[in-house]
Amino acid sequence: MNRRNFTRLLAGSALLVPGVAACGSGSSRSDTAGVRYAWWGDSVRQKNYTAALKVFTDENPDISVEPEFSDYDGFQERITVQMAGRNVPELFWVPSPQVLSYQEAGLYRTVDDLDAFDLSAYPADLLDSFKIDGQLNAMPRSVFSPAIRWNQTFLDQAGAQLPAEDDASWTWDTLHDFLLDFTANNPAGLRGAAYGANNDMCLESWIRQHGGDLWSQEGRLGFEPVVLEEYLEWWETLRTAGAALSLSEQEGPDPEWSVVGEKVLLTFANSNHIVDEAEMFPDYDFQQRQTPVAPDATPGHRFLYPSRIGLYARTAEDKLEDAAKLLNFTLNDPRMIELVGMSIGAPSNPQVLEAIRPTASPSDQKLLALVDKETAAERRPRYEAPPGSGTWRTITARGLESLTSGATGITDTVKMIMSEIDAELGAAQ
Repeated sequence: MNRRNFTRLLAGSALLVPGVAACGSGSSRSDTAGVRYAWWGDSVRQKNYTAALKVFTDENPDISVEPEFSDYDGFQERITVQMAGRNVPELFWVPSPQVLSYQEAGLYRTVDDLDAFDLSAYPADLLDSFKIDGQLNAMPRSVFSPAIRWNQTFLDQAGAQLPAEDDASWTWDTLHDFLLDFTANNPAGLRGAAYGANNDMCLESWIRQHGGDLWSQEGRLGFEPVVLEEYLEWWETLRTAGAALSLSEQEGPDPEWSVVGEKVLLTFANSNHIVDEAEMFPDYDFQQRQTPVAPDATPGHRFLYPSRIGLYARTAEDKLEDAAKLLNFTLNDPRMIELVGMSIGAPSNPQVLEAIRPTASPSDQKLLALVDKETAAERRPRYEAPPGSGTWRTITARGLESLTSGATGITDTVKMIMSEIDAELGAAQ
């Protein structure tokens, strides 16, 4: 999607919301009182970030911050309309499917020339890994990885033990057989797993182990259909045997944690999810580890995901220094992490990471342990989601609903999913 087409799309979106203009002055508005900061999450995250931003404003009384908060879907809808009106917050979180779409649209401002944003804690090679098209923008605010999380309390009560965590024992096949056995034999009638075929991080782990990439360097799907077919077969044999929940039992393709947390032993998740989700069931001991490994896994399949925050390219000059100071507090001050926790992942700043380790919560420590393992592993390059990929998980979820209802078989489901995603990618070029 080139900038002209992207702007046309955004202009159309702006017409849907009263009070938002489809054109603007060419720069972020400077008539508002403070720096606008946009993020998404639940009410707990809203409370924590509001408290952290108050620490910043108390220490910088000449800078006010205007928070803009919503859930994930609402965030994407709102910021799309804001972009159409050139009325984007000075600082904003970047949804994973939109990293390159926003880059194509020219939404990011580089951050390596800002006096108030300190980059001295980041090694040069790390900064290079953050760059998009050779530019240091949309800085990672955190990192996380794919994870298998389980309820150790349930495991102990059943007198069971997961396969050993090494490449020889911890494979997709051994996990598959374990889940079947656990479901059949645990005395509490628990199910082995939530149906997790739509977890993008674990799916990407499978794809990379089997010689592909979720996204290619050229901005297309980077794997063969047989790879996805085998993944869906892995899940379908569990679901049809009752070892994985049905979609109705977990209220959709993406398991609702409050619904499934006391029904299953194991979930496929992102490593940062344990921070918030373990708190929902405080009587249980949750643990996590890296995803299983195929016996012939392609070298370098391990990966980390950097979640990003952007500085708007049209930020008004009279707000630029204030926005840079707030960005510096967000990424470089350990107190920020102490106040908001690590629900979004481990801090990307190496010095902040080491500063918060001694006082990190037990769930935070489990996140950090997994990120440490992924960081130490051999990792080949990974490519961000290309323009046009914003609906890929919706398309996949729709395919999974068709498959699990019996409307389509695995081969036809994969064809449908890949062809629809490919059409979206083609339309964006």
